[in-house]
Amino acid sequence: MSNKEKQEFIEKLRRGLELAEKRMLQEKARNNEDVIVCGDDNVIRCIPAKQVIADNPIFQD
Repeated sequence: MSNKEKQEFIEKLRRGLELAEKRMLQEKARNNEDVIVCGDDNVIRCIPAKQVIADNPIFQD
């Protein structure tokens, strides 16, 4: 596998994971559910999925 092929595979994988996370958050937001997140400060928090979507432009349509 060439370097270019590896980079293309990594990018495709990244986009797929991002799409899966977005769909999961949208479903949880529709059901008014929370998600468990760990911040940069290594503190685990339970926050509404709607807040995660609102705080992160990559999850907004």
